[in-house]
Amino acid sequence: MKIGLAQSTMRTVRQAPMPDLVEIPAGEFWMGCEAGRADENPVHRVSVDAFAMSATTITNRQYGAFSNATGRQMPSAFNDPCFNHPLQPVVAVTWFGAMEYCRWLSSERGFSFRLPTEAEWEWAIRDGREGALYAWGDEAPETVEFYRTGWQEPRPHRVALRPPNRLGLYDLGDNIHEWCLDWYDPEYYRKAPLCNPVNLSPTPRRASRGGAWRHRVKVSRCAARSSLAPDYAYTDYGFRVILGREIEIE
Repeated sequence: MKIGLAQSTMRTVRQAPMPDLVEIPAGEFWMGCEAGRADENPVHRVSVDAFAMSATTITNRQYGAFSNATGRQMPSAFNDPCFNHPLQPVVAVTWFGAMEYCRWLSSERGFSFRLPTEAEWEWAIRDGREGALYAWGDEAPETVEFYRTGWQEPRPHRVALRPPNRLGLYDLGDNIHEWCLDWYDPEYYRKAPLCNPVNLSPTPRRASRGGAWRHRVKVSRCAARSSLAPDYAYTDYGFRVILGREIEIE
């Protein structure tokens, strides 16, 4: 199956709610972190093509349109008032559920949506800050006012409560873990291509990025990697979508 930027055959569109998309330019950056975990090394030069990314993670309202149109049930967490506000990110979605949403949105809107690769995600959060530990720079999260005083409840906050980064993207690096397209391999950086890397070799887990409300430190470093079995559904896992180059996956 090929998914990506190319426009698909147009059909009668029922006007599924379109995520706000932010254009991300092509570029090169140093991917990984020398001071990070072993799976973030070696630091290596990567180039990525241009793509467009949803400004926020997919919300309950957006996923609810998919649920209503397809008859697919909302995630079980939606029954909990901690997780069911329309503007909270949808959580407890498996990787497969995220992919189903991408396929549905693609068919409804006439474009091919997919999940971001790890490289695309890291390029987006870095926002041109080469080598920075966090989205804002190198200062520890404990020194940032929001992480010291602004997260009082054990739940994800509503999307876009704080200003976006310079590209116009919200909540990258905190709030929830975000599914990526890649299979997770802790050794992948040692063999990854320099241009548009994406690991398509199956492993037990799919890659994810970003910090989450569940952790003591809610935010993750730009280069920090995480992973989960693709059929698991946790309340600190969600996703955002992109329009990007075509990638053939099984």
